[in-house]
Amino acid sequence: MNWIILIIAGLFEAGFAFCLGKAKQATGMDVYWWYGGFLIALIISMVLLIKATQTLPIGTAYAVWTGIGAVGTALLGILVFKEPSDFWRLFFIVTLIISIAGLKFVSH
Repeated sequence: MNWIILIIAGLFEAGFAFCLGKAKQATGMDVYWWYGGFLIALIISMVLLIKATQTLPIGTAYAVWTGIGAVGTALLGILVFKEPSDFWRLFFIVTLIISIAGLKFVSH
């Protein structure tokens, strides 16, 4: 169950990075809505990370959390913010995913 909580925490990490990107593009009052979303996603992500680390090793949990956030943010950057998606960028995103899965399988 804590692995699921950790995955959700990582997705909220990507969510707060997404909100930062949208706030950068926003104008007027919309900026504050995106910063509010950032704070909410940040709090949820941290609370879930704390919960997951009560039973998972901190080194593994933190690496998986940041990896999910990094992959999610990179994919959001490509899909939403029209960032480059060349071969090497996609290659290294895939290696991150493989590394995250590997940490899960070797952790006890």
